[in-house]
Amino acid sequence: MNTIDFFHHQGYAVINKLYNQDEIAEINNCIETNEITNPNFRKSKDIFAIRQVLQEIPELQKLIFTKKLNELIKAIGNEDYFVVKSIYFDKPATSNWFVPYHQDLTISLVEKNETENYINWTKKNNQVAVQPPLSVLENIFTIRIHLDDTTQENGAVKVIPKSHKSGIIPIASFEINKANEFICEVEKGGVMLMKPLTLHSSTRTINNKSRRVIHIEFSNQKLDNNLQWSEFLKI
Repeated sequence: MNTIDFFHHQGYAVINKLYNQDEIAEINNCIETNEITNPNFRKSKDIFAIRQVLQEIPELQKLIFTKKLNELIKAIGNEDYFVVKSIYFDKPATSNWFVPYHQDLTISLVEKNETENYINWTKKNNQVAVQPPLSVLENIFTIRIHLDDTTQENGAVKVIPKSHKSGIIPIASFEINKANEFICEVEKGGVMLMKPLTLHSSTRTINNKSRRVIHIEFSNQKLDNNLQWSEFLKI
């Protein structure tokens, strides 16, 4: 089974060496030189995050969308896919928090417009989010670009393989079988692929090493009732 088939079957995959070390250095330098005061830049002792990072730092686009990444996107979906969410986050060496198992059930929109089968509307930090129909979530795929070596000692993502095939799972009543867990360790310059419905969690950092990641979500769907993705970037 090739990597793309494995990804569709298991709900996750790891591909190392998609970027070389010079390319990663350029990406990190670009972000570091753009750390400015901005509502979309969230910085604390526990995390540094930039929402809509590809819009906030447009210079990143040419550094991230290399020939290798574009070929990967095309292999997963097709040429119609576009970016619908991009986030940079740095889990600092001193951070000691973890994220419990969950599915990514919301999408970000320009504005709220009550629409059938779009539920659980929220607005936080001027970001409108909603849980769309299952078909929209099943269409999305995520690529996480790792700017540092990521291991189980500094917050690697854990997944439950094939859980994306079970639709929306009521987490409160779902028992996690630890024997089914897979820890997605990724080398600096590698990427992790994930389906939003794949159950995943994030471990604590215990080795005093940062974990910097660029998280990008892709779709090729037009939303109902003229709802608009908050981010829309053609590749």
